[in-house]
Amino acid sequence: MRFVKTLFTLTLATAIAHAEEPKQEDYYTITPLFYQDDTEKPEGYTAPDGASIETGGIALLPDGKLAVSTRRGQVWLVENAFDHPNKPAKWTVYAEYLHEVLGLAYEDGWLYAVQRPEVTRMKDEDGDGRADIFETVSDDWGVNQNYHEYNFGSRFDKDGNIWCVLCLTGSFTANSLYRGWVLRVNKDGTMLPTACGVRSPGGIGFNAQGDVFYTDNQGAWNGSSSLKWVKPGSFQGNPNGNIFFKYTDAIGDRPADPPYDKESRSVVERDNIPTYVPPAVVLPHGKVGQSPTGIEPDMSEGKFGPFAGQTFVGEQTFSRVLRVHLEKVNGMYQGAVFEFLEGFQSGNIGLLMTEDGHMFTGGSNRGWGARGGKTNNFERVSWTGKVPFEIHEMRAKSNGFELTFTKPIDKASAVDASFKCKAYTYKYTKGYGSPEVDPVEPKITVTSVADDGKSLRIKVEPLTKGHVHELHCEGIKTTEGGHGLLHNKAYYTLNEIPE
Repeated sequence: MRFVKTLFTLTLATAIAHAEEPKQEDYYTITPLFYQDDTEKPEGYTAPDGASIETGGIALLPDGKLAVSTRRGQVWLVENAFDHPNKPAKWTVYAEYLHEVLGLAYEDGWLYAVQRPEVTRMKDEDGDGRADIFETVSDDWGVNQNYHEYNFGSRFDKDGNIWCVLCLTGSFTANSLYRGWVLRVNKDGTMLPTACGVRSPGGIGFNAQGDVFYTDNQGAWNGSSSLKWVKPGSFQGNPNGNIFFKYTDAIGDRPADPPYDKESRSVVERDNIPTYVPPAVVLPHGKVGQSPTGIEPDMSEGKFGPFAGQTFVGEQTFSRVLRVHLEKVNGMYQGAVFEFLEGFQSGNIGLLMTEDGHMFTGGSNRGWGARGGKTNNFERVSWTGKVPFEIHEMRAKSNGFELTFTKPIDKASAVDASFKCKAYTYKYTKGYGSPEVDPVEPKITVTSVADDGKSLRIKVEPLTKGHVHELHCEGIKTTEGGHGLLHNKAYYTLNEIPE
């Protein structure tokens, strides 16, 4: 009997501990605003039958409505987006017959749409809820020749520019003017070529400091997908669109081509191509995702949780959203990517963060497939008010990294054995993608823990410039409940080692 009682006590304790393990829904809720099954629709919800909300762009309007564009050329207005389902969402068509709008921005009474062939602005002049004035802002790039020639657009920067990033014609060619480039389109209609070297973007946006980034997908000259900093005048790594330097001197001379006849590395070609800017944050293929998309900074000042000032990135294939902490070292952006939230209905493409602390995202499986399983989605993410136990920041130091946490850690868990690290990079080559190469297994030593338990320093021997440092923190526990991190992996791209 004594043995049975002890076994029962242990089983009960295990069950209680298991029940208390944190789940993402404890901290963030995902609410669909578009329903594809009639049985799901709440009373009072309205959307025209047969609609397909394959979201490309999202914009917040001054009256509190959302504008949502689709790859099928429609722009919808959504009422009650912040209150749904307490106040059921109401969808109405604002514009139709556009060409795969992958960016929306509002300014001075106009809604701007980034289409494949142009940036268009539109307005509802007669007040009936539908746009009736359409004007071309700029179409100073080539006519579409291929399905792959997507055009993603940002919101406005402080100088009145929308930043457009143009896909190549295919994986290896640029058949239309400025394919593989980043352009700035001002609301006065002027267009300025700004950077080259793009392959296959999935979105473009800003960090909290207002610098511009875009997401590029694995493929030729891209060993893995990544988040890239658009430094004006920079070469982003893929030379196929550089044939268009003969049409502009806006960013100087054409950069030298990377080597076509051998496998190189990004860290090597930085010395050979002065304007080449390596990926700020590599998004390891098959680990955090496969098709990164929209980019949004958290400017809510804490209304969305503990990640104010950080950057969120959509992910199409894995139907999730990623979190990125960026820092600048020796004038170069770099940083860490963390898993953030998954379980969306389809493949996220469009992304919006509002200053009052809501995230909206939506997208499509587009025939490529997405873990969410449905063909399209539009969903709202809200913070429950509870703080998850997460790695908050990962910062590079001269001999390792500093980690900060959203909650105090149990100092007894801050030991060397709680960490594992491996470092690797990718081939820089004309071939399609790359496996992880040049592996390193660094030794990890905990060198200090802050008195408040909110940060620690680890020594990493060796640190390897140009490598992704994949850090596992499975042994770290919190003082609040003794459980582990909600997400215990970080992937830091070390472009520069601080002095």
